[in-house]
Amino acid sequence: MEDRWHHARLQYLTWDRTPEDIDSAEHRARQAELAARAGASFSPSAYVAADAAIYTTRLVLGEQSWIGGHALVRGDVEFGAHCTVNPYAMISGRVRCGDGVRIASHASLIGFNHGYDDPEVPIYLQKHESLGITIGDDVWVGANAVIVDGVTIGRGAVIAAGAVVSKDVPEMAIVGGVPAKVLRFRGKGRRDETRKQLEALGNKAARQWRDVLAENFDGADYVSRENDNTARKSNRHLCDAIEIAAAFGEVPPGLDVAGTLARLQAVQDPATGLFPDPFQPPKSGVAMRDDGLALYNVLSTGYAIEVLGGQPLHRVEAVEIPATELRLWLEGLTWRERAWGAGAAVDAIGTALYFNARYFTTGTTRETLFGWLAMKQDRGSGLWGSPTADEGLLQPVNGFYRLTRGTYAQFGVAVPRPEAAIDSVLLNYRNYGGFSGRTYTACNLLDTVHPLLLCLCQTDHRRAEAERIARSVIARAGERWIDGRGFAFADGQEPGLQGTEMWLSVVHLSAKLLGLEDAFAFVPRGVHRTEAVGLGL
Repeated sequence: MEDRWHHARLQYLTWDRTPEDIDSAEHRARQAELAARAGASFSPSAYVAADAAIYTTRLVLGEQSWIGGHALVRGDVEFGAHCTVNPYAMISGRVRCGDGVRIASHASLIGFNHGYDDPEVPIYLQKHESLGITIGDDVWVGANAVIVDGVTIGRGAVIAAGAVVSKDVPEMAIVGGVPAKVLRFRGKGRRDETRKQLEALGNKAARQWRDVLAENFDGADYVSRENDNTARKSNRHLCDAIEIAAAFGEVPPGLDVAGTLARLQAVQDPATGLFPDPFQPPKSGVAMRDDGLALYNVLSTGYAIEVLGGQPLHRVEAVEIPATELRLWLEGLTWRERAWGAGAAVDAIGTALYFNARYFTTGTTRETLFGWLAMKQDRGSGLWGSPTADEGLLQPVNGFYRLTRGTYAQFGVAVPRPEAAIDSVLLNYRNYGGFSGRTYTACNLLDTVHPLLLCLCQTDHRRAEAERIARSVIARAGERWIDGRGFAFADGQEPGLQGTEMWLSVVHLSAKLLGLEDAFAFVPRGVHRTEAVGLGL
């Protein structure tokens, strides 16, 4: 009964598909039959509902795209990534869709036409023609809209419900009516509410941050309940609480500053200078520099110590190593399989070098690190590391944030090839449809906004697109805040300290990209601070 209900539901609510639905034997068999009979090719993450009517001569369905039940697709049709065809939509003839195209129920895209010019010949006997329909990225076609043959729809356009589109539509235009006419352009013709949105969220967070901290304090320690509402302990949660309070110019209520400072300083390993987590120490046989928490806590714990007015007790000896050893360490990271993890390691190395340079002594490791990075950056993408089959550019883009945060941003050094990096970050954002559902996380948005902000300090390349993303992040953030509990890291999780600190930081960075940071009460002082320190580089 449950399987039958789920199957029926997927015909109409196809966005509820799961990875198990996509990889099911029944779905893969359906795709195989369509490949043989309908000239279809599918991204591994694409999905076609069982009751969709596919009678194409050629069909391309891109990454994370889907076609709902009872939709009719026939002719020569291409969809990019993150495209959706809702139930009862009809697509015929030659149609080309970019990425992120949304086609609502009962919309009709008719990429061919009957000849009718000769009144002496019955229409059914006159020759067909197919100029084709071309639809750019990020276009929304509303319910019952009709797009006829020969039309090009520009990037970012919105076709209102019931519109009949017989002429080309400019980029970012909103069109409606019969025949369709431009009503206005997205982002224009209405008051910019961004400053008001920033002030409202900032004021709410300023009033409630103490409640958020109290919600995540068990009487002895700060905890996380974000995954399944089960309290988990880590040194990070105390540091997140310190950072949230510091961003509002205070310390957590009741915090013993001297005692907490001593507790955090005691976490540091005297031999390596790294910061293993007291609640989750490295596994037996794992070198401390290969432990993700010991590396991350260089940032998390190190900055919390600074915020409280202290400094690390020991130089981070783990990074003061000969050039050959550093090169081997860097080259042994997971650049191909998991570029985010490799970037995270570089972030920790750069931050350790910052602490050494500020409070102790350092050698030439910084020069070796920056030299290696300059040689290893991909000239085409402006990123480090490789895209993956499953996630595309997501890993190297997210790794770019971590890598540059601890190096170029922290030391105030210009990022090489900023225009290429901006292109890649925006492409990744577009490929994920601006992120949604499980992908609309604090991490993915942080790893988009921070690189754009960093690179736009050097160039105005595609600034308008970056600003639209920043405004969108700010507009949606206010809807995600839960009174007294803050932000969840991702949809479906419980609100917590990590989500609250990261989302507030994302909003701050978005505001700074727009030059509106003065309107937001939260100013990061630790991991997500934006002030470069220089220190002689």
